[in-house]
Amino acid sequence: MPLKLSLKPGEKFVLNGAVVQNGDRRGVLILQNKANVLREKDIMQVDEVTTPARRIYFPVMMMYIDENQAPKLYDEFATRVTEFMTATRNPEAMADCVAASKHVLAREYYKALLAARKLVEYEDKVANVASGL
Repeated sequence: MPLKLSLKPGEKFVLNGAVVQNGDRRGVLILQNKANVLREKDIMQVDEVTTPARRIYFPVMMMYIDENQAPKLYDEFATRVTEFMTATRNPEAMADCVAASKHVLAREYYKALLAARKLVEYEDKVANVASGL
């Protein structure tokens, strides 16, 4: 089944490891076969890796972008998931950690990325509550 991406002017995305940028008008890209695509809003830069959940998300994102690097990134991912699971008692966050781990082991990196994104959202929510926002 084709994947249809509607792109904003100037929007960037990663396609099988290559950074691609849309031109100055809205555009539509239709991918006819399986490809690793990550939109700009889902790309995390190294300087944004500042919290425990983001330390999980980042290696998963890198595995998805470049599967050949996955064996090198796995130890970092496993360490960070273990640290996160040790620090939290939230059952949903624990379930997302387990889901991310299962997907990484199955080499389903996009699904692992979705679970890791939930951890980032959970962490942001906890931080906002703690700061009174």
